[in-house]
Amino acid sequence: MDKCQKILHDIKSVKIQGAENVAINAVRALEYRGLNCRTSSASAFFTEMRKTKNSLFASRPTEPLMRNAINHVLELLKTSDGSIPHLKKGLRIACSETLDHFDSARQIVAEIGSKKIENGMVVFTHCHSSTVMAVLKKAKSQGKRFEVYNTEARPLFQGRTTAKELARAGIRVTHFVDSAAKIAIKKSDAALFGFDAVTTTKIYNKIGSDMFALIADKYEVPLFACGDSWKFDPEGIAGREEKIECRSPAEIWPSAPKGVRIENPCFEKIDPHLVAAIISELGVYPHESFIEEVGKAYPWLFS
Repeated sequence: MDKCQKILHDIKSVKIQGAENVAINAVRALEYRGLNCRTSSASAFFTEMRKTKNSLFASRPTEPLMRNAINHVLELLKTSDGSIPHLKKGLRIACSETLDHFDSARQIVAEIGSKKIENGMVVFTHCHSSTVMAVLKKAKSQGKRFEVYNTEARPLFQGRTTAKELARAGIRVTHFVDSAAKIAIKKSDAALFGFDAVTTTKIYNKIGSDMFALIADKYEVPLFACGDSWKFDPEGIAGREEKIECRSPAEIWPSAPKGVRIENPCFEKIDPHLVAAIISELGVYPHESFIEEVGKAYPWLFS
């Protein structure tokens, strides 16, 4: 199993978690496959790139950030000279530029998002988001004193990753089972979620997010969705909503009795009216304005 195959396996098995981590590793897998391609033909090189792209897309169908990042790399690669050495050099440059975007976007979101956190606040979060973690750590580095309430995020318990990371960063954290989220949210001053996708009509995040958004709305706890604007899903332009990924029932009940049917949806749709604003590297905008700003900044996403 080479590096590309291992990344594909780890993405599909959810060993690699989080939209940004998936996208970063996918770009690295594409780069590895391209740099190790032994063909002497430009057409064969691009055939290998498209084949790898399709394999990466299939490994996690519900990750527009990964798709947009890979498409960005391949779009930049089209401008390279047709010789194999130049194509490989172009691939390195395109991948580097794409990975730089992730770093830059995360830092900007952390800076903007940290302004939503004040001394004495309780912040609620669900599942694990590297962007939300960056926001919280930035606020901590600014000397702000606050506490985080977070949920376990069954069935894979990604919330435990969040809790451990917060504790290591010296941020006070209280961990709740998912079914106790109402108690946590009622005591919170704000909620920060990541998001896996944004379409023209919905925001997508880990299962449970819409339920928690409804609770936050009921108790007037402002909810902010934090993430890279490249998570915009261009397929939503044509009214095609993201499919909700369903994972193995064995994740929930490995030895379920015969006759017990198990549903294990991974994500769900959040109605945008439940979200105060989307915080991205483009700024803080309500859902519709966010879509407009993405179109201005990255028109290639709409092509």
